[in-house]
Amino acid sequence: MARIIDRTVLIVGASSGIGAEVARRLAPGGNRLVLTARRAPELAAVAQEVRAAGSDCLDIAADALDPQAAADVVAAAVTEYGSVDVALLNAGQGPDMSMDQVSVADVSRIMALNYDVVVNYLVPLIARMGSQRDGGLIAHTNSLAGLMGLPRQGPYSAAKSAARTLVDSARVELAPRGIRFTSIHPGFVATDRISGDGLPKPFQISQEQAARHVVRALEREPAQAYFPWPTAALVRTLRALPTPLSSAVLRRLAGG
Repeated sequence: MARIIDRTVLIVGASSGIGAEVARRLAPGGNRLVLTARRAPELAAVAQEVRAAGSDCLDIAADALDPQAAADVVAAAVTEYGSVDVALLNAGQGPDMSMDQVSVADVSRIMALNYDVVVNYLVPLIARMGSQRDGGLIAHTNSLAGLMGLPRQGPYSAAKSAARTLVDSARVELAPRGIRFTSIHPGFVATDRISGDGLPKPFQISQEQAARHVVRALEREPAQAYFPWPTAALVRTLRALPTPLSSAVLRRLAGG
């Protein structure tokens, strides 16, 4: 396992939550961090922590939903540091949504927030890393919800599943060019954004615990990383059960 030291690391969604905590954990390694998110003040605060801990840092406020803005962030990282060695695509949202209450616009927005944002960074990163001698690593914060359709998480599960499939395809195609891909699948993580949504969260872990798992995945570069193990084991078991039985269990877990 190689520690991430003296590397150029792009973190999308770095102003709070897992992204910010990963930035803090990588900061003592003498890295060059490129942090981006929409919220400039929060992003600047994280960047200040990173610099104080020993890493150079470029913070760029940008909307991941804007393809040109995403391409500009990648270009700025290369202009500033010469390459992008590791990219963590950590943007996304998964609010509680019941399928009998959502609108078409609701579903489309969740798809944009969890799939389009990946595409917006994936394409320019592939173009850049393909020209680098050692390629690079692109990691995507997916979700255990992307492995099966969960009640009250249908649009989110669908978007994460689509992103996982796209990354799986890219992994096979681009391995000869030295571009590696890791899909990271957390279970429930205690972030401010989801704290009051009312959705049951079995085996929930803290942001700090999640960030430790993410950094470990960036170091080891597995094709797929799943955590925490109780939630991952539960999802694997549900996928193996006959559909009527798994559906009954999921309804009970969702409080239905």
